[in-house]
Amino acid sequence: MPTLVVQPGGRAFEYVPRKSLLEILLENDVFVNNPCNGKGTCGKCRVKLVGGQEFDVSDTERRLLPQGDLDQGIRLSCLIDPTEDLSIELVHKERKHEVLTTGIMPDFEFAPETRKQTVFVHRPTLEDQTPFEDQICEQLGVQAIALDVLAEASLVPGDWTAVLHGNQVVRLEPGDTTGSLYGVAIDIGTTTVVCELVDLATGERMANASQINAQKVFGLDVLTRITYELEHPDNGVANLQKVMVKSINGMIGEICAETGVARTSIYELTVGANCTMMHMLLGVDARCIGKAPFAPAFARAKDLPAASIGIDVAPGARLYALPHVSAYIGADIVAGAYVCELEKEPGNVLFIDIGTNGEIVLSSHGKLLSCSCAAGPALEGMNISAGMRAAEGAIEEIKVTESGNEFKIIGNTEPAGLCGSGILAVMRELLRCGFVRKNGAFVKLAKLDEGDWRRGRIVEDEDGKRAFILTEEPEQLLVTQGDVRQVQLAKGAILSGFVALLNKAGISMDDLDKVVIAGQFGAHLTPNSITGTGILPPEVEDRIIYAGNTSKTGAYMALMSADVKRDMERLAHKMDYMELGATENYERLFSDCLMFPVS
Repeated sequence: MPTLVVQPGGRAFEYVPRKSLLEILLENDVFVNNPCNGKGTCGKCRVKLVGGQEFDVSDTERRLLPQGDLDQGIRLSCLIDPTEDLSIELVHKERKHEVLTTGIMPDFEFAPETRKQTVFVHRPTLEDQTPFEDQICEQLGVQAIALDVLAEASLVPGDWTAVLHGNQVVRLEPGDTTGSLYGVAIDIGTTTVVCELVDLATGERMANASQINAQKVFGLDVLTRITYELEHPDNGVANLQKVMVKSINGMIGEICAETGVARTSIYELTVGANCTMMHMLLGVDARCIGKAPFAPAFARAKDLPAASIGIDVAPGARLYALPHVSAYIGADIVAGAYVCELEKEPGNVLFIDIGTNGEIVLSSHGKLLSCSCAAGPALEGMNISAGMRAAEGAIEEIKVTESGNEFKIIGNTEPAGLCGSGILAVMRELLRCGFVRKNGAFVKLAKLDEGDWRRGRIVEDEDGKRAFILTEEPEQLLVTQGDVRQVQLAKGAILSGFVALLNKAGISMDDLDKVVIAGQFGAHLTPNSITGTGILPPEVEDRIIYAGNTSKTGAYMALMSADVKRDMERLAHKMDYMELGATENYERLFSDCLMFPVS
């Protein structure tokens, strides 16, 4: 078989031809930036060919890659199908990412569903032949103990500790182990995953571990991952679940090593996630979510053995998956609505978690109405020419002045691209300084006076397409007309969702008492970026508050209270959902919301 050598590091492995270079790399756990899952549309799975087999440059590569990159041997790995020995060099290394792990939390009473209780098993006599199970059941007030729990315990007379989940005995441990009782709250986002170790006896939040969602190798957004399932009917569902469970087990290992807590002392896990991610975690086919009428396989909360999906914690440990409203209003939004106490709000509150989909909930005097708008992947960095995740080197804030561009960069390093907050920040500045007009088009150079400082900040190619120069060093980064259009579509989708909900409730923007921004992306947005790009009007800028990672907070609250679980299940059931596409005159509303504000 032919051999592939990967630099730096000189790793070499044999491969079977008839697959793309991207597929070969991913199968061998080699990181390659891959937002579109090998569709040849994002232009970001770049590698440098340094030896071996040669390949003709495709028309797609000529369109997506600068000529300077092609001259250096940089190519798109998804469009190369090697059959001979090949040596490559990775262009982009995996960068350290910032992941949001905190958020607001209301007061609530601790009453975990998982708890421990000591029991004593006495030795039977001829006069008292009460079976061990009956002795324990009487002390605990339960009806029976599952056979597998009894078999694993190998009961003998003496002190024992029963681990209970509700009224079910899930484990019997010798001696008194009541001082060791832990759980893990998990937030699974499309982009990031967070695990938090919790002491169930005290509620102490002991340690966090976070990672970029391991399913990134199958695409950066939910629809791309659903497409992967569609294209791989034999193993797509299993592969997506496998990488997710493996990463969760890895993060649990990290927090256990940090705190000295044994895996076998973790007895419950609670999970907040969007509906697609929950399907993929539990190994349920998610293809139904990707096509009309977009009905999920399940929306109710699930309570199952953690071991049934491969999570490595205590034998008998349970996993609780929070409930959903619909395919696109998931458990993460139910958790957010509960954490922010939207049902108790006396006024009008707009809640949004902005990502690939913008999930919105309007609370009008406690009545909850929700919708999901297809914001698209632009705000996650995908489909933006210089876009990237919120990692080291990402520009997250910018100020454009006559003397140059001033940046705030994650990691205080050289600029490598724009993350979501940076994309909106630069869009705000382009509008403020008059580089971009109300309709989203770059101003024509002929419309600018010869002495106008903006002329030197715009480049125009031979086809007349204009772009804003973000940086010249260490490499040229541009904001293109196509980038502006991507942001414009996202902005139009989110604003139209806001307006549609308000119209349905019969209220206006002026009637809003608060706008709550939740989630990883929203936490990095400044109010003036939100209003400066027209996602919300300027008059609500002083009413914007940030809630942080409400999905993980909701998972924590569910871990610490059986009542919270039941409350969330009830909340999910009563939250109304509005399908924007079926709303009267939505196309006109969306078109109107595409217009940018101009200074």
